[in-house]
Amino acid sequence: MSKIQDFIQNDIKEHPEVKKEYEQVSLNLDASVLIREMRDDLGMTQKEFAKYVGKPQSTIGRIEAGSMNVSIGLIDEIANAAHRKVKLVLI
Repeated sequence: MSKIQDFIQNDIKEHPEVKKEYEQVSLNLDASVLIREMRDDLGMTQKEFAKYVGKPQSTIGRIEAGSMNVSIGLIDEIANAAHRKVKLVLI
């Protein structure tokens, strides 16, 4: 386990109420990577990609920054507009 993973696990043990916050941050970062990779695959700027998928550039920017709590529905909308599919996997 990495140092950050150790820190998070210890913090959750000491403060169980923060577990949901860490989970949300993790989801936000996963969404950030997915959207950025999709945009990079298409070779587009944020502005171009936002127009392509019909969302404001500010939304794409906040997703990529990991600062937006993104729903599966929004990811699915963006993926569909970019002619991609969302596949959920439980691990």
